Amino acid sequence: MYNLARPLLFAFDAESAHGLSLAALRLLPISSARRSPPELSVNFAGLHFPSPVGLAPGYDKNAEIFAKAYGLGFGFVEIGTVTPLPQAGNPRPRLFRLVEDRAVINRMGFNNEGMEAAASRIGAIARQHRVGPLGINIGANKDSEDRIADYEKAMARLAPLADYVTVNISSPNTPGLRALQDKSALDDLLLRVRAVAPDGPPLFLKVAPDLEPADIDDIAAVAIERGIDALIISNTTITRPPLQSSHATEAGGLSGAPLKSLAQQRLTDFRKATGGRIGLIGVGGIASAEDAYARIRAGASLVQLYSALVYEGPYLARRINKGLIELLRRDGFANISEAVGVDVD
Repeated sequence: MYNLARPLLFAFDAESAHGLSLAALRLLPISSARRSPPELSVNFAGLHFPSPVGLAPGYDKNAEIFAKAYGLGFGFVEIGTVTPLPQAGNPRPRLFRLVEDRAVINRMGFNNEGMEAAASRIGAIARQHRVGPLGINIGANKDSEDRIADYEKAMARLAPLADYVTVNISSPNTPGLRALQDKSALDDLLLRVRAVAPDGPPLFLKVAPDLEPADIDDIAAVAIERGIDALIISNTTITRPPLQSSHATEAGGLSGAPLKSLAQQRLTDFRKATGGRIGLIGVGGIASAEDAYARIRAGASLVQLYSALVYEGPYLARRINKGLIELLRRDGFANISEAVGVDVD
């Protein structure tokens, strides 16, 4: 079905097509998600995930369709990035398909309706419709005078509604945001955000792939020291490997197939830097069961995807789940958790 619909969607610019897909999902009833095989269940950060395959933030920025995404095969969903105040983001066009490269470049700039709109929508959906965990990805407003205070505000408002909260300091599209990955700034940020809800949900940290070895060691040390429950590796990259598309020179973060090898390497780096003392979630360039399995074998307990949906369609998560079962049985693992890190440890 998606192969038939894709030419129509691709006739629109990327952001308009994204809006159409959200509109279509909003029209659908909340359906019962298929029960995932027990081989795929994961206990991670004190939460139960029926499948290790999650929907990455960026697709459902404003918590409009999260309850329906589970029916597409996702074991968990992360909405956002949500900022305290609504903001329009960067001028359009700001989202580009690189079809020849099976990639996407975005410079969205944390466009979202703000934390009150997200909180209202989440609160209107009964928790029983969450077949798996719901994560809320939080960020700072572009013009904020105190960005750490923005994270504190978002944490205070949204933590009671979340199964986990992700602190996003890795977007390349908000000037200066990645500076919060520096050791002292990161330590202050995590200390203050966790203090807002010391008994709140698990706290995850999303980092960029464009890091030097010293950065990786510093981030790993601070995350462990501050009791962060998981690192999400990684966000989009500002680097540009060889690309074929005419949009290759657009500014912004690159995701999709060209990010795969860099994201895989950063995951391996963080697995070694943390010594397995902190959970990892792999993101970037995952478009198949084989891609997901490689990330798991490199140390990820969970994976997330988004850009691949543009090219593979909305039921990609179901196909990955099915493929993971086959790969686990091939390798003699009884559960997906047994495969975590076997290629690195």
